Amino acid sequence: MGHHDENITYDEMERRIGTELSATIKRISIQLYKEAAEYAATRGIIIADTKFEFGLDNKGELYLMDEVLTADSSRFWPADDYQVGTNPSSFDKQFVRDWLETQPWKKEPPAPKLPDDVIAKTSEKYQEALQCLTGKTLD
Repeated sequence: MGHHDENITYDEMERRIGTELSATIKRISIQLYKEAAEYAATRGIIIADTKFEFGLDNKGELYLMDEVLTADSSRFWPADDYQVGTNPSSFDKQFVRDWLETQPWKKEPPAPKLPDDVIAKTSEKYQEALQCLTGKTLD
């Protein structure tokens, strides 16, 4: 329901999908975030925030879907670089967002074409996050 990545309050979610389903989604989301953040911390990464997308099948069963705890759906900060009140370096798409903010663009389609160096740097950041979190690299 709603628009893509629409920010709503918890009260609005309850109004749209009901108290029980909202509570279930909240419980699952907090548990997922807590476990992921604890694991990431052991690998030197702070998961500053993330999003989870849920949906119901035609039988009304709840599913977690789409991108989950990826560099596209989360902000990953190196713990050893983090200082309160600063804009820390990151392993996520913040680099692209920062570049977009420098462009004369009204945030409506079409978006500006990303330069090759921005694409390459973003890919490097994603691969660095993968290596930090899993110890693996893309071959």
